[in-house]
Amino acid sequence: MRTSIRIVAGTLGGRKISCDVTPDLRPTPQMVREAYFSILGNAIPDRPFVDIFAGTGVVGIEALSRGASSAHFVERDPDLAKSIESHLRQFDLTRQAKLYRTDAYRWVAAWIAPKEPVNIFLSPPFADLSQKTDDLLNAIATLQLKAAEDSVIVVQTERGSPLDEALHDWEVRRYGRNELLIWQREITSGEASVLV
Repeated sequence: MRTSIRIVAGTLGGRKISCDVTPDLRPTPQMVREAYFSILGNAIPDRPFVDIFAGTGVVGIEALSRGASSAHFVERDPDLAKSIESHLRQFDLTRQAKLYRTDAYRWVAAWIAPKEPVNIFLSPPFADLSQKTDDLLNAIATLQLKAAEDSVIVVQTERGSPLDEALHDWEVRRYGRNELLIWQREITSGEASVLV
């Protein structure tokens, strides 16, 4: 089934991304995206953004729309990656964006984090939540180790997934069956956090 997903705000606010909805693709609902960007607020502009398991790419594109300095999209599925590339060209974002057509777990292991704070969003497939839980948790732990101070990692998951227990010390925001699990790397210099 073909559907359109609206970019909520920023320079591309109101523009739409077309995608085919399949059992393997779960686009982040607009309500959850709005909540996510509201949580990040001032932590979006001028920061790099990483969209892992990018799917439609709408979260990373929305981050660029809202002023992110750059966006990295990680998507293994060739059709989805081709669609992301098409939308980046359509919205004239190719200079600010980089698309990695590769396995997310391998990409995380090889990732060289920037020295400045970065926002990382993961929306793993349903199957990975239950069948690749250990791989997913290892990838998240790797991102936590590599990310600079004040970086924010958010995982979109399902209520009752194994990640709830494994990441029990993360902040949780619930939106229907969707959950956002939020972690921010502490700043050791004593400066105030940007998250509200």
